[in-house]
Amino acid sequence: MTTSIWTPSSWRKKPIVQQPQYPDLTALKQAENTLSNMPPLVFAGEINQLQSDLAKVAKGKAFLLQGGDCAESFSEFNADKIRDTFKVLMQMAIVMTFSASCPVVKVGRIAGQYAKPRSSDMESSDGIELPSYRGDIVNGIDFTNEARQADPERLVTAYNQAASTLNLVRAFSRGGFADLHQVHAWNQNFVTNSPLCEKYQILADQIDQSIRFMEACGINAKNTPQLHETSLYTSHEALLLGYEEALTRQDSLSGDWYDCSAHMLWIGDRTRQPDHAHVEFLRGVKNPVGIKVGPTTKPEDLDRLLAILNPNNEAGRITLIARMGADKITDFLPPLVRAVKSGGHNVIWSSDPMHGNTIKASSGYKTRSVESILKEMKGFFEVHRAEGTHAGGVHFEMTGQNVTECIGGAYMISEQDLGDRYHTHCDPRLNGEQALELAYLIADTLKSARH
Repeated sequence: MTTSIWTPSSWRKKPIVQQPQYPDLTALKQAENTLSNMPPLVFAGEINQLQSDLAKVAKGKAFLLQGGDCAESFSEFNADKIRDTFKVLMQMAIVMTFSASCPVVKVGRIAGQYAKPRSSDMESSDGIELPSYRGDIVNGIDFTNEARQADPERLVTAYNQAASTLNLVRAFSRGGFADLHQVHAWNQNFVTNSPLCEKYQILADQIDQSIRFMEACGINAKNTPQLHETSLYTSHEALLLGYEEALTRQDSLSGDWYDCSAHMLWIGDRTRQPDHAHVEFLRGVKNPVGIKVGPTTKPEDLDRLLAILNPNNEAGRITLIARMGADKITDFLPPLVRAVKSGGHNVIWSSDPMHGNTIKASSGYKTRSVESILKEMKGFFEVHRAEGTHAGGVHFEMTGQNVTECIGGAYMISEQDLGDRYHTHCDPRLNGEQALELAYLIADTLKSARH
């Protein structure tokens, strides 16, 4: 177990991977200094509340819904896009809340998900080799030497866009946009227009009856704030540690350190080495932490990570996000679940059915199949049912926009349709209808898991 003294900068003494090479280190230091003097994006009280909510998930008394962009884009930053993603998350949450008969903790991949890990530092095209695109917080997506240079000013731009995004999310959460009746009306419109309307109508009618029953009992938005407002927490992968350190603050009441760039942070499959910088940084902040686990994750390595990142075994501190692939989930997940269970580790298990199911279409586009996504989710629930453990959540890359990036679904997007509205700067995302469709399709699975 790690016993060395932690500071916000102690990660700088550790090996580190997945970092851009900045040509101007003086400019990088100036940008980080600017960020260190900016107001926090989120606050210790909010982060503590999220951990409290996630502790209920760990105990099987709530369910986690985490979703949003693969990588947020500076150029696509606008109010409508934020609104549409918020809207779909609320729609999915209602279906899951009713099906699971428990509260749903809503965490967005939003207001900070600007960086992406890459399999190679360099990218080649037509015989030209340039630095890989690492997300808008680092460099530009255009394949030119100028665009691909790591620019520290992008760190400040990311902060400013995150602040604006959070401002709007908080307004939507508290200003009536998340009213239960309005969200249910959106769902009814989705069901009516879906090619699979008959399949979804029964559940939609049951939700409608429940809302009418509450109203008949005098429970409404005027006397019950929970029907009129909600909480949407933020999250992103803690990849650029200079950015994360600059936004880390010490709470004046408790003396604890919080990374105030987001409520929840996660560590990726490529950066979870126990003796490296990313684990070192995250072990010292009080935020809830996600850990991506895949087919290469070994039980002994996971046990070591949990000991480092959650030495006090706090409920709600750790979410293990399983990303195996539809054909691997039932083989690779059980040994990890058993190891965590036998070790007595207090964790949330969440399913990321996106990353392990990326394929390349004949047209050259990266895509994912709704059928494979659903298959992995069902396999995830089956494993936990067999092992006697709790399937605690789902994690989607999605957008509220009407994109054509994933194939399948009720509207049967084909490989030939991908070029119509393929807008992602990184990995393919579910569009709003596909995401909501999955919420309806796993409703029975959620219900049986709760029982």
